[in-house]
Amino acid sequence: MDAKTRPTLTATLFAVLLVLAGCNATDLERAAIGAGVGGATTAVVGGNVGTGILLGAAAGALCDDADLC
Repeated sequence: MDAKTRPTLTATLFAVLLVLAGCNATDLERAAIGAGVGGATTAVVGGNVGTGILLGAAAGALCDDADLC
């Protein structure tokens, strides 16, 4: 993957995470979606999938508290 497209793809997938996470009622549901999107994003861009899962889950669970979703 081209180094120029990685940041754009990452930002797009993160935006998708926020939209999908906002469609669910509980923190656990949002965390599960966040983990999936975080893992998939890091796999696509060549990062550490475990870290992506953890960060995605945290972002999904906390996006409601931060009024982002």
